[in-house]
Amino acid sequence: MSSLYELLEKPQADEMYMIAGWRQWADAGAVSSGLPEYLVELSGARLIGSIPPEGYYLFQIPGTHDLMRPIVRFDEGFPAELDTPENRFYYTENSRRGVVIFLGDEPHMDIERYARAFLSMARELGVRRIVGLGGVYGELPYEKERTVSGSYSLRAMKEEMKGLALSLTEYQGGSSISSYICRRAGEQGMQFVGMYGLVPLYDFSNMAQIGHTVRIENDYVAWLSILRRINYMFKTSFDLGELSTQSKALTYELAKRIDEFDKLAPDAGVKDYFRKLAEDYDEKHFIPLDDVWEENLRKILDKFEDDETDRQEEDPEQ
Repeated sequence: MSSLYELLEKPQADEMYMIAGWRQWADAGAVSSGLPEYLVELSGARLIGSIPPEGYYLFQIPGTHDLMRPIVRFDEGFPAELDTPENRFYYTENSRRGVVIFLGDEPHMDIERYARAFLSMARELGVRRIVGLGGVYGELPYEKERTVSGSYSLRAMKEEMKGLALSLTEYQGGSSISSYICRRAGEQGMQFVGMYGLVPLYDFSNMAQIGHTVRIENDYVAWLSILRRINYMFKTSFDLGELSTQSKALTYELAKRIDEFDKLAPDAGVKDYFRKLAEDYDEKHFIPLDDVWEENLRKILDKFEDDETDRQEEDPEQ
């Protein structure tokens, strides 16, 4: 067994894929941390391994007091719980495919060893492709389908990415953990796809009547947009029903809050602001080719049935 990771079980599957998320910097809407955890619970995935935390995390930075420190909980003097960083691999089977679900804590240091451990585990498990998750806050209409930006580790994957309705990123700046591993995966000839959901955030802090920023902690709409793409790409069938219901409920609650803001600040142009956002937003719908064929076939069949009904009405003896 490698000293870089701990493997408790090596499941076997004809096709093996991985969905990876982190409690990290780029985690708007909990896309990176919440969606993997949701999938573990949804699928009943079991723990199969981990990356030990030694050497990746700071205990403290002078002057920050408790910014980095693990959380401890005492029970009458006894340290009953100690919350330390974890990097865990779970496994489930879906549509006769093996799916590894990874959820970890973004490392503070020694990123090269961490990336090597992560990718080595993926290789040992026989993972064909990894999807790394992330979330970024931005101004966009809450009622529209979320933009999902994408990256890929091998140039040959570019055309396939276009079919996933991803906005291929032109970002330049500080790297997220997913972007870093995407680059290292490509150097090793491994397939890695980064998917970043754009999550709504609205700054009303300069309006005295409202006075705060509105952000979505768990953006089920973004989760749903990404999981639909994962299902299509991996040919899995993770149930989307609950997320669809939660997405509609989230959109409804946001609409109610906007109405409340408009009543609190009737002269601030809140509704006009959201109307302009919707008008300027380039909504990208992900419509899998299978769905397009099904829809077109349904239209053809419907037209055939309509024509047949018309003929029968014109000639009842037919």
